[in-house]
Amino acid sequence: MSKNIFSVAIDGPSGAGKSTLAKAVAAKLDILYVDTGAIYRTIGCYVKEKGVHPRDNEAVIALLPEIHIEMRYAEDGLQHMILNGKDVTTEIRQNEISQYASDVSAIPEVRTFLLEMQRQFARENSVIMDGRDIGTVVLPDAEVKVFLTAPLAERARRRFVELEQRGTPRAYEDVLREMEQRDYNDSHRAAAPLRQAEDAVLLDTGELNFAESLAALLSIIRKKVGE
Repeated sequence: MSKNIFSVAIDGPSGAGKSTLAKAVAAKLDILYVDTGAIYRTIGCYVKEKGVHPRDNEAVIALLPEIHIEMRYAEDGLQHMILNGKDVTTEIRQNEISQYASDVSAIPEVRTFLLEMQRQFARENSVIMDGRDIGTVVLPDAEVKVFLTAPLAERARRRFVELEQRGTPRAYEDVLREMEQRDYNDSHRAAAPLRQAEDAVLLDTGELNFAESLAALLSIIRKKVGE
């Protein structure tokens, strides 16, 4: 790529394929992938560990000074989340942590707590970062912004298959209902709600397979940044 350091912001609803595609793009372009959802999951994991309700704003805020988060990139290619010295990369992927992450991410003080960490990564490295408010709040000056989406039913189907493959199967109807609730929460929260940035390119992968989605995303990035 022609720019020494550049940022790619990927936003979109749950189950749109943001993380999978962002990881693949990072590997293709040899840039750093930052899964911001994992960071919020790490906060949610700590809140759950402490027995605090994720919607008890004051109690969650009171926990923030106790939390130290690191991101490490290991030989397995994964972004490992380190919470107070402990690797919680697997633990934060438990299904119940999803709702904790959604709830704590709606708290403005939590978002402020993590904002500088995310921006620092982008200042020091070429990154592709995915989340709910990357192009609108976290990296408003990113060279490339993409809003990645797919119909709700298709996103729920993908998550259903993912859970089966992971060995933690759940009924499709439950996955669909929870994803619909997550969509509502993310788009209606007061702090940095999910929305498409005005200068973001819309990419709907509903009728695209993985290879086609990856090719489309790479094309958008290369047109914006150059080769």
